[in-house]
Amino acid sequence: MLSARKRLDRAYNNAKIVDFDDTSKFILFSDCHRGDNSFADDFANNRNIYFHALKHYFDEGFSYCELGDGDELWENLSFESILNAHKNVYDLLRQFFNEDRLHMIWGNHDMVYRKQGYVEKHLYTYFDPKTGEDMPLFPGIEYHEAVVLHHCDTGQDIFLMHGHQADWWNYLFWKWSRFMVRILWKPLNVMGIADPTSPAKNYKELIKVERRIKKWIAENNNRLTVAGHTHRPRFPEPGDLAFFNDGSCVHPRSITGLEIENGQISLIKWQIATTDDGTLKIVRVLLEGPQKLINYKTE
Repeated sequence: MLSARKRLDRAYNNAKIVDFDDTSKFILFSDCHRGDNSFADDFANNRNIYFHALKHYFDEGFSYCELGDGDELWENLSFESILNAHKNVYDLLRQFFNEDRLHMIWGNHDMVYRKQGYVEKHLYTYFDPKTGEDMPLFPGIEYHEAVVLHHCDTGQDIFLMHGHQADWWNYLFWKWSRFMVRILWKPLNVMGIADPTSPAKNYKELIKVERRIKKWIAENNNRLTVAGHTHRPRFPEPGDLAFFNDGSCVHPRSITGLEIENGQISLIKWQIATTDDGTLKIVRVLLEGPQKLINYKTE
């Protein structure tokens, strides 16, 4: 059985390489857990916030990196039910894909995307009831275990992954976890009872996962690493351990993510705010940063 360190090594060594420079723009989100719009769909509460934010990033020329658990394929048997529930979101993701601005990573809740055959069957096309034919969705798309953003000028690498590599139960026994979620936790979730195997809902598990990732980063010359999985945003100061977390898109009434722009990184939140005249609007809030990426570089 591979250790967390070996799983992290393997993810890094097999990562998709994406070159970038200071003119590049990326938005990093994870843990959307897009579901079927039922009571158990945590994403549904924030769908409008997420769609508005993603539309902003598309219009501003950002590339989108999704760091795993984008689709909730533990609670839901099929991708088709998720697509039908959130069609506008996938239409927008397809626009990113068509402009080669979409980089997808699988997590434990969408680990089925490891298999290219599954991706080809479910994500290349979709059935359009209006035309009665299969239409292109993401033809030729590939999901990766990790992505390395490589800065062409400074040589700095930014390692993007989901983070369940440091969570042996959710990496090795994800099928068992998926079974438990479908049979047991989905009905209980509707009543407000959380899944204890999820690090996002279990503080002790969260600490263990973070500790393993931190140890790996320290052993690898403080390699700048971004993960999701725990749903807990992290933004270190330069000189500290370079471990970032983009949070999640299923916080109560808000979503968090990381922006990379002008060679800098920022932790941001999108939420609903009330204006003086009582109008509700979606606003972007800067939580941390921006910090220059080069300040985290180690020789």
